[in-house]
Amino acid sequence: MNVLTFNNPYEPAIRRALSQIADPGRVRVLFICLGNICRSPAADGLMHEVVASHHAENRWEIDSAGTGGYHVGDLPDPRMRAHARQRGLNLTHICRQVRESDFDNFDLIIGMDESNMRNLHRLAPTPEDEDKLLPMAAFFGSYSRHDHVPDPYYDGAQGFETVLDILTEATENLYDTVTAEI
Repeated sequence: MNVLTFNNPYEPAIRRALSQIADPGRVRVLFICLGNICRSPAADGLMHEVVASHHAENRWEIDSAGTGGYHVGDLPDPRMRAHARQRGLNLTHICRQVRESDFDNFDLIIGMDESNMRNLHRLAPTPEDEDKLLPMAAFFGSYSRHDHVPDPYYDGAQGFETVLDILTEATENLYDTVTAEI
């Protein structure tokens, strides 16, 4: 679903971000959470699946990172990998921390919650780079009762399932919105 087809409070920010895409034939998106072990690698893996299902792998560059450097070099959280694997998704991303060069290397930088968004705004080198920042909530559809992707790290199994449900829909909506608008 193109999230711009209904009354989306993020519409101006989405339009600004989409206008920053340097090459419409190559969309570069970076997903961000705190440690890059749960939410952002799941979004990364799910986005790869969405893009592959549309045979658009050569038109998208997808990665994820964390605002904190706690887990640099690690695989995603074993619980997230296990829940993703139950859905046929293999998360093999190696965790890394966001860096200033990411603002040059990516068109869209998508934070999972308000804390990540605040950190990203502080890291953005220029106002134009800040225009690339979007919350994942901008792409929520039926999960619009949420205003962020909850961190499942301290939750039980249902927390990981909820995050995967939210991100499955949001990554599909992201793909549909970007491809409809550029």
